[in-house]
Formats: sequence, structure tokens, C-alpha cells
Amino acid sequence: MNLKELHPAGKPVSTKAIFKAEEGKVISLQIDEGGLLKEHVTTVPALLICVEGEAVFENVEGLKVSMKGGDIVHITPDVKHWIRAQKISHFILIK
Repeated sequence: MNLKELHPAGKPVSTKAIFKAEEGKVISLQIDEGGLLKEHVTTVPALLICVEGEAVFENVEGLKVSMKGGDIVHITPDVKHWIRAQKISHFILIK
């Protein structure tokens, strides 16, 4: 299976749980070109892996990371953050 097959066409932001462990989960995330994953927080540490595309991860602490395929960001718990895609982008989020 390919990550792209998990997400419906025409939806600006789409998530799909692809693995759930006893104490965590792995999520596939797709953001269309120009799409925005709105500001939110996580209560646990997370790892965001860009598989393909171009996007910018930002948080309220001033962190701004341009991401392309292969790039990773450690997401701090309880810190508001968001992602804007310049090109259609695919991510794996591990919590």
C-alpha cells in the first residue's frame, strides 16, 4: 500500500491512523498544496517525518522549519503548532 492511497482526493487536510500500539500510534498525514493544518497542540511528544512534498512547520515559540522529503521535526508537548504546505505533502506522525 502507498501512503497516497490512504487519503481521499479533494480534501485539503487528511489524516489516517496506520498503526496503533499499546502506548502510541502512527498517523499518515496529507496536506494539499496551499493547505493548512490549523494551530493545535499535542499532549505527548511527537515526531513528524516529511515523506514527500514541501511544507513549513511552525510553533508559537518561534520555531519555523522548512520541510522536504526526509526531514524530521520533534514536536514538543503542549506547544501550539501548525503546518502549511507549499506543495502537496505527505507526512508520518509518530506519537
